[in-house]
Amino acid sequence: MLTRLCLVRHGETAWNAERRLQGHTDIPLNAHGVAQAQATAASLAGERFDAAYSSDLARARQTAEAIAGRCLLTPAFDERLRERHYGAFQSLTYDEARARFPDDYHRFETRDPGFALSEGGESLIEFAERVRSTLEAIASRHRGGTVLIVTHGGVLDIVHRLATGMHLQAPRDFGIPNAALNWIAWDGAAWSLIRWAEQRHLDQSLDEIPNT
Repeated sequence: MLTRLCLVRHGETAWNAERRLQGHTDIPLNAHGVAQAQATAASLAGERFDAAYSSDLARARQTAEAIAGRCLLTPAFDERLRERHYGAFQSLTYDEARARFPDDYHRFETRDPGFALSEGGESLIEFAERVRSTLEAIASRHRGGTVLIVTHGGVLDIVHRLATGMHLQAPRDFGIPNAALNWIAWDGAAWSLIRWAEQRHLDQSLDEIPNT
């Protein structure tokens, strides 16, 4: 019995446009992001969902609430669906992080799976385990149903790898646009990819995350 998940990256923020690492910093949507959330909501208005979950950070909450209003859903907000904690990199642009912490940035850029970012940051291994366990718990709770999840770019990076078997260290070769639709399935033992990065409902969407 397949459980389908529709995962949506939150709409655009000012920090996305500046290529600034957000992590757990609570940044709201910008005007374009609000419009994207509304467009995503309209595109999903005919879809039947059994439940909805969202990261508790403002940019995801705003996106989830827009969709919930069109789909008659009440999202549950869960901090386990937050972006990766980027530690000392948070609030810096990618270029600033590279210049200020060159050694740490190299390990980040080369996807060293055991490297934990300083000042409370997560390693890829820790982050991937958080994402995997959270999604499996949600899928098991709604076995055979269809679930909406609004989350973040880093989470979606892990999700695609779970569904395709791509190693954590492999450079990313797939898109993660703001407010796009990403569909995966759980059969009780493994994940599979249905469709990825659907954005026909969007006129423009950023994927500012480095291909690392």
